[in-house]
Amino acid sequence: MEYEVVIGLEVHCQLSTRSKIFCGCSTTFGNPPNSQTCPICLGHPGVLPVLNRKVVESAVMMGLATHCAITSPNVFSRKHYFYPDLPKGYQISQYDKPICEHGRVEIVVDGVPKRIGLTRIHMEEDAGKNLHEGLGASSHVDLNRAGVPLLEAVSEPDLRSPDEAVAYLKKLRNIVLYLGICDGNMERGNFRCDANISLRPRGTTKLGTKVEMKNMNSFRFLKQALEYEIKRQGQVLDEGGKIIQETRQWDTKRGVTESMRVKEEAHDYRYMPEPDLAPVVVEKIWAESLRKAMPELPDEKRERFVSRYGLSEYDADVLTASRPLADYYEAAVTVFDGDPKATCNWVMGDLSARLNEAGTDIADCPMTPGQLGGLVKLIHSGEISGKIAKTVFADMYGTDKSAAGIVKEKGLVQVSDTGAIDAIIDQVIAANPGELEAYRGGKDKLFGFFVGQVMKASKGQANPGMVNERLKEKLKG
Repeated sequence: MEYEVVIGLEVHCQLSTRSKIFCGCSTTFGNPPNSQTCPICLGHPGVLPVLNRKVVESAVMMGLATHCAITSPNVFSRKHYFYPDLPKGYQISQYDKPICEHGRVEIVVDGVPKRIGLTRIHMEEDAGKNLHEGLGASSHVDLNRAGVPLLEAVSEPDLRSPDEAVAYLKKLRNIVLYLGICDGNMERGNFRCDANISLRPRGTTKLGTKVEMKNMNSFRFLKQALEYEIKRQGQVLDEGGKIIQETRQWDTKRGVTESMRVKEEAHDYRYMPEPDLAPVVVEKIWAESLRKAMPELPDEKRERFVSRYGLSEYDADVLTASRPLADYYEAAVTVFDGDPKATCNWVMGDLSARLNEAGTDIADCPMTPGQLGGLVKLIHSGEISGKIAKTVFADMYGTDKSAAGIVKEKGLVQVSDTGAIDAIIDQVIAANPGELEAYRGGKDKLFGFFVGQVMKASKGQANPGMVNERLKEKLKG
């Protein structure tokens, strides 16, 4: 039977606040276990949580960025379950009245745009972390992460393929990075998701039994796990079996999903209103002030790059996929705005290649936008050729030297004097009589040979356009 895939993602974003959601403990990563705790995040009896205002502001901004309605008042609830890393025996989250509802995210897969519904975004605290590795038969609990603020974004079941799921997750990650509310570090689990997937006979509307894939912290692993689960569920259904509603995990070494536990229903968590926290009122004037303070978002920036700089949709997509990359490009264009496409080519080409080789992010690029903009300006003005520019780029990378300074220091100014170029061409023709006779005899491909010889003789400094023009005249005889 042919099946339709139905996927929904629950995305957890760890907020980049300095303190936890309900206490003043630090959220710094990597400190000794249980060194960033207090009676509140340890769940001691009688303590009272105090809501971090910055968490609310981050939630409102994420809601506005994803076209959500901001719910006011919104309410915290207790989500009850037992696990060693949950000291209170419940997690403070939001349930029936989340802060953001009914949003949307636009994605593009294989050139086809699609709108993915966003059911809700809510605030909650993270749990601690169980430690198992290197402890033999024992397990330890580190509660540094307990109480770290999270936003959970729950999509509608609108995704129909692993590729769409990855595109949606990348888009959401890009949004929180642009907003500056989450560092998006997936290896540390600061940006992760749970994927709900089910199959149903194509042409039907009733949802199948879903399976939850827990704690996916890699785009590649998410795609692989979903592809495996599609095959597994399809085989079970084809053989007349039934899908069990359960939570599964992805085994990266074996390339399979494996069952963790039977999936809980919402009522299993015994949600109840959090009595120690008042409803959160988000006044319209406050939400509007946050909207005005928000940076330009990826979609807006992409559209502006296309209209203002004349870039293709593809180029604009690549440049705006990262806010630091977009900012670098625009800073370089500000230095010289005469050829934004050339600047784009250098950023996406030579510069990105160098960064990839070194495993360096654009935020730590050893070449300033001013240096790159100056290089593009020299090419555009005709002072240096594209070939010379490669040499200048290599000499400038990782230094504080300007392109103009290197060109002057090494005498690399492009030769555009007709007399000087004619003299070089005459020398090349005189040194290659056989090739000249063959060219005039009809072997037109030898024109490239002569161009190469002239450029070699000029040490790459001859103006390529002028070389082509003068060679055509000289080779006629």
